[in-house]
Amino acid sequence: MIVFNKGYFLTALILFLIEVFIASFVHDKIVRPYIGDLLVVILIYCFCKSFFNAPVIITALSVLLFAYAVELLQYLNFIHYIGLQQSKLANIILGNSFEWIDMIAYTIGTLLIFYFEVLRQNKLPSTHLP
Repeated sequence: MIVFNKGYFLTALILFLIEVFIASFVHDKIVRPYIGDLLVVILIYCFCKSFFNAPVIITALSVLLFAYAVELLQYLNFIHYIGLQQSKLANIILGNSFEWIDMIAYTIGTLLIFYFEVLRQNKLPSTHLP
C-alpha cells in the first residue's frame, strides 16, 4: 500500500545528508568504507518505508538483497561492462570495488533496522485492552 510517512522520510533525508558528508569530507579507513555501507542500507530502508507500508521484515530483507546484488555487480566489474568506469556519479552509486566486509556491514545495518523497529514498536501505545 502506498502511503507517505514523514518520520521515515525525515530519517532518510538526515541519513542521506550524513552519507553526503561522509563521502565529501571523511577520508579514513573505517567510517567512509564501513559505516557508510552500514548507513546506506538503513537509508534505503527508510526511503522505501517513506512511501510503502510494507512489513518490516520484507522491506529490510529486500533492501539487504539489493545491497548484496550491488556488491555482486562490483565483483563482476559491471561498471566496466556498461562503459561507465569514468563516471564519478556511477562510481559513487554503484561502487567499483568488491569487498566481503561490505556484505558484513550491510548485514549489520539490517540487524540494526530490526533492532530499532522492535524498539519503535514497543514504544507505540497499545491498541489492545488490558
